[in-house]
Amino acid sequence: MRTIKSIHKAEYHPIADLITYNPMPSPKLRQIDPFIFLNHHGLQNYPSNNNGLPFGPHPHRGMETVTFILEGDIMHKDSGGHESVIEAGGIQWMTAGKGLIHAEVSSGKFKKEGGPLEILQLWINLPAKLKMTEPRYIGLQKDEITAFSMDDGKVNVQLITGKWGQNIGSFQTLFPIFLSTVHMKANASIIKTVSSSENIFFYIVRGAVKILGEEIPFRNLIEFNNDGDELAFEATEDAVIILGHAKPFNEPMIAQGPFVMNTQEEIMQAYRDYQSGKFGKWED
Repeated sequence: MRTIKSIHKAEYHPIADLITYNPMPSPKLRQIDPFIFLNHHGLQNYPSNNNGLPFGPHPHRGMETVTFILEGDIMHKDSGGHESVIEAGGIQWMTAGKGLIHAEVSSGKFKKEGGPLEILQLWINLPAKLKMTEPRYIGLQKDEITAFSMDDGKVNVQLITGKWGQNIGSFQTLFPIFLSTVHMKANASIIKTVSSSENIFFYIVRGAVKILGEEIPFRNLIEFNNDGDELAFEATEDAVIILGHAKPFNEPMIAQGPFVMNTQEEIMQAYRDYQSGKFGKWED
């Protein structure tokens, strides 16, 4: 059974009036290869006539973003011509690849009416051979994503990528990776096979879970040892968990601002390419 290596509490780093917690990267945890960054926005309630999310046009290269919309909505627009509004329960998957510009803001409806908002964004590294792949974007609403129940209905899984039993995730990825959102009722339990060769990403969004007798509350990222082929956990209260796993790349990583590459020279080239317009044209 997988054992805990360390528990990383998300630190409070507000962005304007947006409540934001960030467990990784931190001085104690640079990455869980290939998972490299997580921001947890909310839960908070926006009044009517609000300004919404503050993430206007900005560039990316060399990585992917996965955005989990638990409450509220998010409007995506990018220089590749993709545009969508994804509502509560939906997922966005963007491959920055060789470079694009995108914005992540709230819809006009949300800014006018307000309401609860809780959104998480996970950054996933790309291997060196895929850093300069063509950018792409897919946004799916809740009812378009594979979902199934376990433990007599006490566990509901939203399967984003990979396989779990006979179920297949809704997003196709460039390299093998498993990613899911797990909703658990109190006292529900899970045992999942995960090869010891893969790193586990395990973040508690809401509630609390118990792992090998240790109870851990929400807003904590669990780092596991690679010492077994099974992961076991139970909910001590209603809980929501982001659970992923993948084989590490074991490659050099240089992350600077919105770019994630393998060398400092590649980072400088990314800035030059962005400034010279090679990330596409932004149109309001």
